[in-house]
Amino acid sequence: MQDLRKLELTYLPGIGPNRAKMLSQELNINSWHDLLYYFPYKHIDRSRLYMINELSADMPFVQVKGQILSFEEAGTGRKKHLIAHFTDGYMLIDLVWFNGISYIKKAYKVRTDYIVFGRPNLFNGRINITHPDIDPANTLVLSKMSMQPYYNTTEKMKKAGLNSRSLEHFTSTLFTKLQEPFPETLPAYLIERLHLMSLDSALRFAHYPSTAMELSNANMRLKFEELFYIQLSILCYSRERQAKRHGFRFVKVGDTFNTFYYHHLPFQLTGAQKRVIKEMRADMNSGRQMNRLLQGDVGSGKTLVALMTMLLALDNGFQSCIMAPTEILAEQHIETFRSFLGDMDVRVELLTGTVKGKRRQAILDGLKDGSVNILVGTHAIIEDNVEFQRLGLAVIDEQHRFGVAQRARLWKKSEVPPHVLVMTATPIPRTLAMTLYGDLDVSVIDELPPGRKPIKTIHAYDNKPEVLYRGIQQEIEAGHQVYFVFPLVKESDKLALKNVEDEFVNLQKVFPQYRLSMVHGQMKPADKDAEMQKFVSGETQILVATTVIEVGVNVPNASVMVIQNAERFGLSQLHQLRGRVGRGAEQSYCILVTGYELARDTRRRIQIMTETNDGFEIAEEDLKLRGPGDLEGTQQSGVAFDLKLANLARDGQLVQLARDTATSVLDADPQQNLPENQILWNRLNELNQKEEDWSRIS
Repeated sequence: MQDLRKLELTYLPGIGPNRAKMLSQELNINSWHDLLYYFPYKHIDRSRLYMINELSADMPFVQVKGQILSFEEAGTGRKKHLIAHFTDGYMLIDLVWFNGISYIKKAYKVRTDYIVFGRPNLFNGRINITHPDIDPANTLVLSKMSMQPYYNTTEKMKKAGLNSRSLEHFTSTLFTKLQEPFPETLPAYLIERLHLMSLDSALRFAHYPSTAMELSNANMRLKFEELFYIQLSILCYSRERQAKRHGFRFVKVGDTFNTFYYHHLPFQLTGAQKRVIKEMRADMNSGRQMNRLLQGDVGSGKTLVALMTMLLALDNGFQSCIMAPTEILAEQHIETFRSFLGDMDVRVELLTGTVKGKRRQAILDGLKDGSVNILVGTHAIIEDNVEFQRLGLAVIDEQHRFGVAQRARLWKKSEVPPHVLVMTATPIPRTLAMTLYGDLDVSVIDELPPGRKPIKTIHAYDNKPEVLYRGIQQEIEAGHQVYFVFPLVKESDKLALKNVEDEFVNLQKVFPQYRLSMVHGQMKPADKDAEMQKFVSGETQILVATTVIEVGVNVPNASVMVIQNAERFGLSQLHQLRGRVGRGAEQSYCILVTGYELARDTRRRIQIMTETNDGFEIAEEDLKLRGPGDLEGTQQSGVAFDLKLANLARDGQLVQLARDTATSVLDADPQQNLPENQILWNRLNELNQKEEDWSRIS
């Protein structure tokens, strides 16, 4: 069979240059291969006819056979619409059009047999179908139609006359042209072992199945293949890295680490922290480069673990750095490090865009001569003039906020790549971590430090603010501080949401006896930091902000987080904001304020937040509700993949099967030279050549 990627759409009958251009611009379909792998988003059984008396408004799509008795125009101006009174010989139903009225009256005739297809609605006690598909009854052979595919299109395409029916016609023509079986892409033994459909059958039935079972089996085969080759690619790289990429050996636990552990540790480590440090020590003493992802919920003590790992590096003669996405977070880290270290002889410096002149030069000189042991910073760390004498450990905090190319520049600061610790406070669902970070070893801190009380999360409605304000006043009178978070900076004429600037003024009137700070992303960095510092120091009691405080703000005295218009935020973001409180020993609260009218998914999000503080449980629910494409950071994760059918939220078991199968293949064929797997390695090489392999930069 010809390489379908080289066959342009223009050469497929019925498309031509103009339609080919539209398909390219709107759907990125440029070749016969692209069209083949542009799958329907649903199928509807067109083999069944309903009687009108069987219809109800909760049915998805139906079709009935009958005749139009008469047309009636109703309404005036923009509300003008056309109604066709349609009967199946027993009962009546209304067919309704709000545009194209002249065309409809010319196209369809009364007392002629038609098959009407559409979604039934209930209006004024009567069933109607709005903008139905209508076909002459003598042109449709329903027994042959069975499962009709429906393809996503854009508004621009529809205006140009390219709708789902058009794509159905194009794919039908494509299959007519491609009578030769599609070459197989999986070894025969895997197809047999996993009871998979052949690739040829799967591609044909994914578009045109005869039954729901055929469609299910086709999707199973195609989803598995997508996930399998992603997992195989990740595992191949991971094993290659472990075998070939040497790392510095941190062989001893020296005076610096022991002095800190026995004399400066602010509290006893949790079992999870001890386990994670032990895992990292084993990595860094193995002779291979550590490449580890550290997941820990907000407040779980990741920063302390990172510092202790840096002290191990120092005991072995190496420097360390930690790169944070914002100046606020970087400053928070260095303050935490210095408070932990006390009077220990460890030089820790901060390098951000605002560090200038002699101070900056002194830091750069200290990095070169090795007198700076730990560097905390932002993107400034990866600038070309930042040179380390001996960088042995690089820590990336909230790594999803950095682009792949930015992280790659950090690794180049050392001839031998440093050990890498990637940290995130955004819990990553297991199936997503297996795919996005599948080449990293994963450590999880799943315990909170002793003495922390679980945050109480309360759902409040916005019609009784005085009750909320009384509770806040009680907290402040008890010596605590409060966050107010709003979705907007300024008032919007498009969104009826509360905003920081107006509510700051309002809250000053509500709480005239207290001092307030305001922070948002449109402020100058210096002004933002100054206001933030007032809240950190306790000079102000209330901080009014946008989500700029989502990460890296540590004020143990803050006990209340009020999130206004909470319905506008995703689960992970709500959880991150909630994590700004509950950092001290006192009971803390998160108040989610919404209106009464909430969509079903929104109400479910709020319910989840009030029921659990478990970040991993929340992340799993977030993945189910939103899908992986919406989760923050997946576009810069380090693994390039384009899933056509598989869904990481819904296909968790299939992800695990793909992972297990890829592992078994590599275990049996580590040298990639078994004849039965040749088809597999050829396919993997072909796929890897099509995309730059960003997974090599974790």
